[in-house]
Amino acid sequence: MTSAEDDRLASQRALWQAEAAGFDAEPDHGLLDPDVRAAWRALLEPHLPPAPADVVDLGCGTGSLAVLLAEQGHRVRGTDLAPAMVAAARAKAESAGVADRVTVVEGDAGHPSYEPGSADVVLCRHVLWALPDPAAALAAWGRLLRPGGLLLLVEGRWHTGGGLDAATTTRLVVDHVTGAGTPQVEHLADRDDLWGGPVADERYLLHARLPPR
Repeated sequence: MTSAEDDRLASQRALWQAEAAGFDAEPDHGLLDPDVRAAWRALLEPHLPPAPADVVDLGCGTGSLAVLLAEQGHRVRGTDLAPAMVAAARAKAESAGVADRVTVVEGDAGHPSYEPGSADVVLCRHVLWALPDPAAALAAWGRLLRPGGLLLLVEGRWHTGGGLDAATTTRLVVDHVTGAGTPQVEHLADRDDLWGGPVADERYLLHARLPPR
């Protein structure tokens, strides 16, 4: 790793470390509203394999989605760059009674340390756009999947000008996730139930499945 990469990771770690205390105040981050929580469960559940599946949640933040999936019987491994996020995710899993099905470690979502072919599902929400090399990250995420495995990305193009639009993310997945084929995109900007209110961004769920062996 170069010194420039070290500096970037340190800067990002400090940013998200500072954000951790108030992170769950956003309805789609904390999933504290039962209706928002139910909406996320309803969004993700139809795409998931039968439990127990091995799920990797990259850039898991405070672990809200990791816990949600563990409550459905899945085994979830989460990674986040900020120690405070990791601590919050572990505490959330413990409080929810699913600590035996949720393992969260500190790490770089763009360079996950998990074994290739060890996941049935790779989930990432609002992280790909912020990585310096989305193509390399997607290639790495694809290698984590078993045959027939599922890539689930929740992304967006923000009203501030940042982010990735659905067409760009689709091209990246096609070009860099071996065997993914053509991803399917579900647009979510009008789903107030997911966000706790109206949003002014392009938001979407992209899912791509590898072929079975």
